[in-house]
Amino acid sequence: MANDFVAALRWPDGPECPICGGRKLGYIKTRRLWECKDKECKKQFSVKVGTTFEDSPIGLDKWIAAVWLIANAKNGISSHEVARSIGVTQKTAWFMMHRIRLAMQTGTFRKFSAEDEADETRIGGKARNMHRSVHARKISGSGTVDKIGVIGFKERESGEVRAFTIAGKRRQDLQPVVRANVEPGAKFYADSNAGHSGL
Repeated sequence: MANDFVAALRWPDGPECPICGGRKLGYIKTRRLWECKDKECKKQFSVKVGTTFEDSPIGLDKWIAAVWLIANAKNGISSHEVARSIGVTQKTAWFMMHRIRLAMQTGTFRKFSAEDEADETRIGGKARNMHRSVHARKISGSGTVDKIGVIGFKERESGEVRAFTIAGKRRQDLQPVVRANVEPGAKFYADSNAGHSGL
């Protein structure tokens, strides 16, 4: 079963509560959830919690199959082919592939938690400093015009850093990357200033 397989990978010494770290747990078979028995916690959680799969209703059996297909496609694989292979729509397959490739890029399916830092910038040199042979990629201004957007995250506790290119700096450009890398409710600091939560 996919749930047991992922649980064994994630918790080789047995499952633990992601909220309080407790190991006194009960398992609800009908819902495939663990329940913490600590009096001050009592939280329920699945094996998906704290991972890139957390906010997805797609079953782990399909996620694991999609990971295998993408990892073993030497020349790449289309969302249409993944959709046909695992029995989902092309739109769902595209979403899954985006998440999986992001996890492969960072090397983990774990999201940042606790306290994190986030910042966004634009990268690119001045047009006047570019060699003529490089003018195929023209940079027309000295501000953010024609420059590549980059967003970076740092988890304060572990010191781990992740950075990604982004299409723009609007909310709809930034939010999907933030949601894929930071747990809901985690406190993050933009520009290393006051803490914010509400992802």
